[in-house]
Amino acid sequence: MKVGLAQLNTHVGAIDTNTKKVLATAKRARDELGCDLLIFPELTLSGYPPEDLLLHRGMRLRVQAALDEVRSGIDGIGLYVGFPEYDGDFIYNSGALLRDGSELARHRKQVLPNYAVFDEKRYFQSGTGPTVVEYEGIRLGLTICEDTWESAPCAAARAAGADLILVSNGSPYHLGSQASREAVLSERARENGIPLLYVNMVGGQDELVFDGGSVAIDAAGDIVFRAPAFEEDVYVVELGSTGGGVQLEPGEIAPQLPEAESVYNALVLGTRDYVDKNGFDSIVLGLSGGIDSALTLCVAVDALGADRVHAVMMPSRYTSTMSIEDAARQASNLGAHYDTLSIEPIFAATLTVLEDLFEGLAPDATEENIQARCRGILLMALSNKTGKMVLTTGNKSEMAVGYATLYGDMAGGFAPLKDCSKTLVYQLARYRNGLNASQGEVIPERVLTREPSAELRPEQKDSDSLPPYAILDAILEAFIEKDYSVEQIAALGFDRDIVGQVLELVKRAEYKRRQAPPGVRVSGRAFGRDWRYPITSGY
Repeated sequence: MKVGLAQLNTHVGAIDTNTKKVLATAKRARDELGCDLLIFPELTLSGYPPEDLLLHRGMRLRVQAALDEVRSGIDGIGLYVGFPEYDGDFIYNSGALLRDGSELARHRKQVLPNYAVFDEKRYFQSGTGPTVVEYEGIRLGLTICEDTWESAPCAAARAAGADLILVSNGSPYHLGSQASREAVLSERARENGIPLLYVNMVGGQDELVFDGGSVAIDAAGDIVFRAPAFEEDVYVVELGSTGGGVQLEPGEIAPQLPEAESVYNALVLGTRDYVDKNGFDSIVLGLSGGIDSALTLCVAVDALGADRVHAVMMPSRYTSTMSIEDAARQASNLGAHYDTLSIEPIFAATLTVLEDLFEGLAPDATEENIQARCRGILLMALSNKTGKMVLTTGNKSEMAVGYATLYGDMAGGFAPLKDCSKTLVYQLARYRNGLNASQGEVIPERVLTREPSAELRPEQKDSDSLPPYAILDAILEAFIEKDYSVEQIAALGFDRDIVGQVLELVKRAEYKRRQAPPGVRVSGRAFGRDWRYPITSGY
């Protein structure tokens, strides 16, 4: 028996498109790959996560029509397909096993995650028991994602006679997620003494990225097959039988990706899908000659192709010759369309207009922010006129402490580096420079080695306003991802006054983050779906 793992990239809300993809994939799996059974990801027909789209009356009707179309649209192969099931006033996260026009079984997800980026209890009711169905002589235990993160659902399926557990998933990427998943899945297989087939989706959905990594795990808990991460395809696992039950034939085990490679792939996939699924033909970004915009340009070109990327250098009186040269060189290295638009006339005119009201007041961050907003005006004007989406270039370190300008460098549609700390940005830039030897050094070396600067005043350096990034990022990680207190962070060896200052900056910058564009989530806790911090707080 051959089982296909359909590691697909679906589109939330695009039910007709998803349905056509299911049927086309099923025909390929049957006719070209010889599959007897095909497992799809969680909520395939609606896309995942559909959020409040689930509450629309039209969604109910369209999902039911799609399920009917899939059930009657192909024969000669079984399909385990995920969909939102509407039953009166209740909605279930369900999966149906279909074959030759019939529904053989239906499973309702039992364990609804309600932590981090998940809020399924807002929408769904829980299923109440195991689903075990015989299919071509094998008793299949049907589960959905979080059902395998707890012991009880798989144990109940085994007790009901399951020989093999099928797991349909929408499990988003973050650093270390694949290893964590596999540890849990291996434990479930060992606990119950039966093999397990796990299918995960791929693709970007707003700030979430799904990385695939579908696996087959034998009854001893050992991985016998792993699909490549971030690649959409159908992967075949062959089943045999022994006197002791179902046996999985060994297959190819794709390697787990190193940290920098996995994060970079997530940024590329998330950016591509956000641009494409929102209907944009191309993007525009500000290229400053610094490390953040340099990496953003690499991600954009790798995601979309150089012909869809427009980089704009916007120098002011404070922009160094080095920055101008490095920006032009990088755009040329990558083949992106490149223009230079000086903000000096706009900046000077703005200062003239405000001159009387600013009389007697010393220059400060106000003049710096005006420059950033001049650049925002130009980028948004290009976006409005040409239809290109603006990519912002800020990183997580800046977003955390508010080292960014509202309506300036924060103005745009998507922020690829939003969840990447400054130290991670440097790691990714070095990874990208070493990725393709034929391209040579796409980011000039001195961009990687020069001291970071916003270049908004003479001789400005980031270190004038912030602790060194190695210290800042470690403090931010402890606070944001581990919820450590000031005392706990200080106990790690950091100066308590600096810790207090950093956390105060994080608190004060919440109003900015609420107005920032979405960006790819790559950490255990990003500013977005899994960060709900009050703007007004006396804590």
